Amino acid sequence: MIDLGDWDFELPPEAIARRPSSERTGSRLLCLPKEGGELRHGDFSELPSLLREGDLLVGNDTRVMAARLAARRHTGGKVELLVLSFDGDQAVALGRNLRRVKAGDVLTLDGGGEVRVEELFGDGRVRVSFSSDPVAIMDAQGRMPLPPYMNRDADAEDRERYQTVYAGPLGAAAAPTAGLHFDAAMIDTLDKVGVGFARVTLHVGLGTFKPLEERQLQTKQLHSERYAIPELTAARIAETRARGGRVIAVGTTTTRALQASTPAGATAPQPGAGSTELFLSPPDRLHAIDGLITNFHLPKSSLLMLVACLVGRERLLSTYREAIREGYRFYSYGDAMLIL
Repeated sequence: MIDLGDWDFELPPEAIARRPSSERTGSRLLCLPKEGGELRHGDFSELPSLLREGDLLVGNDTRVMAARLAARRHTGGKVELLVLSFDGDQAVALGRNLRRVKAGDVLTLDGGGEVRVEELFGDGRVRVSFSSDPVAIMDAQGRMPLPPYMNRDADAEDRERYQTVYAGPLGAAAAPTAGLHFDAAMIDTLDKVGVGFARVTLHVGLGTFKPLEERQLQTKQLHSERYAIPELTAARIAETRARGGRVIAVGTTTTRALQASTPAGATAPQPGAGSTELFLSPPDRLHAIDGLITNFHLPKSSLLMLVACLVGRERLLSTYREAIREGYRFYSYGDAMLIL
C-alpha cells in the first residue's frame, strides 16, 4: 500500500501563489526531460520553441462554476454552499455550518432566491433544490471556488483568471490549472508553428484536492469524475501518434481523462462520455500521453503521484526541491513544469 510519508515535502508559505501572474503566459517554466538529463529553467512564453511541428497538446475545457453561495437559515444563521454538480434545478453541494440544518429546511440565498435541503449525506454534502435556474443563480451571485490554501476570498479578477481561455462545458468545482497559463495568442502561435491543440472535458471535483483517505490508498480508487472525449480529439490523437508526433497533456485532469479512455495497448482514446475513479501512481505507466504540462502540486496528493508516473518519485521530489530553491511559485496560480 502507498505510504503517504514518502510523498511529503516542506514548502515555505511564501512559495504559495495567492494571486495569478500579471499575464497568463508570464509564469516560469521548469523543463524536466522525461528520459533523464539536466533541468532547464525558462519562461512559459518559450513553450512554442520547446515543442516540435506535429506535436499535439490536449487541454481540459471544463468551465469552473462560480460555485460558492452564501445563504441563511430562517433564524439568520449563516450557511455556505459549494456546488459540486447540478442536474436541472437540483444540485449536490458541500455545506458549511450545517449543524442545525435538516432535510426540508429552506435556506435564503444572500443574493436572492432560495434553496430547499432535500437530503444530508452525513459527510458534509447535501442535495438541494433551487427556486430557479442554479446556473443563473451562480452566475449572478456565486463566487469562484478558490482553494483554501490561497487564504482569501475570490474577487472580480478571479472570475477571469481562475478559468481557462478555452473553457467550454460548465461543471467544474475547481480549475484545470495547467491550462491557466495559455492565452489566445499563445494557442495561435502554437498553431502557426505546427503544434495542434485539442480538447477533452473532465469536470474537476473537490476530491482532486482533498487529502487522500485510507480507503483510497487501499483500493487504489479515487473520487469519481465525469469526462467526455470528442470524436475529433480521438481522431487527432490517433493521427498524431501514427505519424510519430507527441501527445502532450495540459494538466493532470486531462491525463486522467485520456488514461481512463485509452485501452491498454491502444494509441488513442475511445470517444464518448464516461466517469473514472482511476488512481495513478508509480509504477503505473501513462500509456495515453507522451508528455505533460503541469503545475506544482500539494504534498501527499494524488496529483503528485500521477506526475511521478512519468519520472519516478525520487526524481520528481528532487525537482520540487530545486524549484523551491529557485523560487518557483506553487499550486493553482503558480508556475508550470514541462515533462517531455
